[in-house]
Amino acid sequence: MAGFLSLLRRLYLTLYNWTVFFGWVQVLYLVLKTLKESGHEHVYSAAEKPLILAQTAAVLEILHGLVGLVRSPITATLPQISSRLFLVWGILWSFPETRTHVLVSSLLISWSITEIIRYLFFGFKEAFGFAPSWLLWLRYSTFLVLYPTGISSEVGLIYIVLPFIKASEKYCIRMPNTWNSSFDYFYAAIVSLGIYVPGSPHMYRYMLAQRKKALSKSKRE
Repeated sequence: MAGFLSLLRRLYLTLYNWTVFFGWVQVLYLVLKTLKESGHEHVYSAAEKPLILAQTAAVLEILHGLVGLVRSPITATLPQISSRLFLVWGILWSFPETRTHVLVSSLLISWSITEIIRYLFFGFKEAFGFAPSWLLWLRYSTFLVLYPTGISSEVGLIYIVLPFIKASEKYCIRMPNTWNSSFDYFYAAIVSLGIYVPGSPHMYRYMLAQRKKALSKSKRE
């Protein structure tokens, strides 16, 4: 029974990783194609559907960690996925005014290259039991550049959307109401910006530690 469950887990994770991998490949292809043919103003509209599907699918990774399908710590997975979902749904999808900004292009290029490498790496690991050494190096090295560019794009887009949030009052809850509570999306967005200040260096240091551990282990093997 244990062997069957292990096989089932491996088949599921293989399917999941390769499916999301192809989703991010499509995102990158559409972004680069649109940049060449139409300009950055049309990047979001071209890549919206695969972007939303590929990034929203990452919610399953929180579940994977909670039920023990993977060993990735929730403390690292949850904040990263939450911030991505906030950008995709809470900023780009909710406020069309942000979609034509050049930062959308840098954001999606940074995200898609990172995720193509990551899902390809885990796709190999689950399907074949190993990943090529070049892919291991890419998995634990490209973030050195792509994490800063991605984070800078995220912070920039949140800052840019603030006036639009304030003017629209979208997702705000005002009193009086049945729940006798209020919520201001504008201040929530400002708080999210504040979280990036300690959160980004912490995540970068965490990934540096993971890189050192993974690459040193690879050399020993």
